[in-house]
Amino acid sequence: MEYFDWTAAQANVRPDKAALINLADNRRVTYRELHERSGHLAGALQQHSVTKGDRVAILALNGPEFFELEFAGGKIGAITVPLNWRLTENELAWILGDCAPKVLVHDARFAETAASLKERCGIDALLEIDIENQPCAYEQAIAASHSYKAVAQTHDDVTMIMYTSGTTGHPKGAMITHGMNFINCVNTGIPARITPDTVQLVVLPLFHTGGLNCYANPVLHAGGTVVLMREFDPGAALDLIDNAELGLTHLFAVPAPYQFMMQHPKFETTDFSRIVMAGVGGAPCAEAILRGWMSKGILMNQGWGMTETSPGGTGLDPSDAERKLGSAGKPVVHTEIKIVGDEGETLPRGEVGELLIRGPNVTPGYWNNEEATKNSFDGDWLKTGDAARFDEDGFLYIVDRWKDMYISGGENVYPAEVENVLYQLEQVAEAAIIGVPHERWGETGKAVLVLKPGAELDEHAVIAHCLENLAKFKVPETVEFIEALPRNATGKVLKRTLREQYVGSDAPAIS
Repeated sequence: MEYFDWTAAQANVRPDKAALINLADNRRVTYRELHERSGHLAGALQQHSVTKGDRVAILALNGPEFFELEFAGGKIGAITVPLNWRLTENELAWILGDCAPKVLVHDARFAETAASLKERCGIDALLEIDIENQPCAYEQAIAASHSYKAVAQTHDDVTMIMYTSGTTGHPKGAMITHGMNFINCVNTGIPARITPDTVQLVVLPLFHTGGLNCYANPVLHAGGTVVLMREFDPGAALDLIDNAELGLTHLFAVPAPYQFMMQHPKFETTDFSRIVMAGVGGAPCAEAILRGWMSKGILMNQGWGMTETSPGGTGLDPSDAERKLGSAGKPVVHTEIKIVGDEGETLPRGEVGELLIRGPNVTPGYWNNEEATKNSFDGDWLKTGDAARFDEDGFLYIVDRWKDMYISGGENVYPAEVENVLYQLEQVAEAAIIGVPHERWGETGKAVLVLKPGAELDEHAVIAHCLENLAKFKVPETVEFIEALPRNATGKVLKRTLREQYVGSDAPAIS
């Protein structure tokens, strides 16, 4: 199926309507402007020798540039790589070394890091965004370019690479196709009741699939308006919801922003009457948060998904929210899921096994990583690594972490990545990371270490080392020193035993 340019279609139908509202500089970008600016950017990229299949990375806080770059890539076949600005330079350098972009678009805030990455990773050119000092390099490039050579594409062409934390210590680049983006507009847009009248507030970072695709891209596909917060602030978000002139109708977030807003004094006086739908995902949502928002008359759209699934995989209709509280719902329209046992057999309802998913919303694989792609699929079924069960009515419940990943503030943290850094300390003989409950972030890491005979090391030195080499959300909050890690007969560390020891026997289960 041929890929069609969304911005061209919307510019033809509703040219003067606001596609994007950027709160950082009070700028409204109409659909005509989004189409024209992304076209000029496409021409500028071609002037930097960017051709079909070449990568262009972006390291920036939330802003219209994410969408301008995404749709510029759609016009010329370039692949966008959004970067997590929370990562350290070393972590970013690994990702850029893997995807080898020709151009790096970056905020002025990250100018020093970008300059260093350009040299380390052999990037051809930088384009700096600076909303406080115009004209910046990014705006100059757009102003100087007026034409581009369109490149035909299909829904099977890759439009984006989104890096997720890897279980082997390095991130994996999930390939996102045009078709996946389109199917996500159907799979999530219809249940979320997105229309041309939708006005959505984006509070999650746009480098995250939740920020970009729940529901920003579906809103633009429908011809609605996306309102961008540069960085999330709970009081400011509540003021925006309360603003009748702005007329917000939709929200989406991981549980933490909902919790922070609910705990803010303004929550009690905010007028939520215009909110049509509030989506929540990315991490298990506490019942108290769901009930707190539902008490305001808000429809909460709960669901499950992954970067690799566009991300919509399942959803819980608001009509079932009360009676199936805690469920991830049922498969979205163009998706199929099943739960299998250790031998790959399909399990009956009620039994816990691994969740598998297939459909046109699923990634074709991981960039430059055939082994990870092969290991992640059973035929055309993606192995999610999550343990789950169906109840008697066919509603899905995520009941455990099949893998050892834990979620801190909505961000996935894979222990192997942190453990690799801990093993850089010469005093460490054995290392394990587990997630433990945290009132603010949901979970944080606990490092359990065994030192070499005669070695000395304290908690402060361990955390200081991690802060130098890992994004802050990955840094363990506490460190425990023990004599030996619990292992099974094959030598594998028993993470469940550690969780039982430090958290309790029911710690791994989630709902």
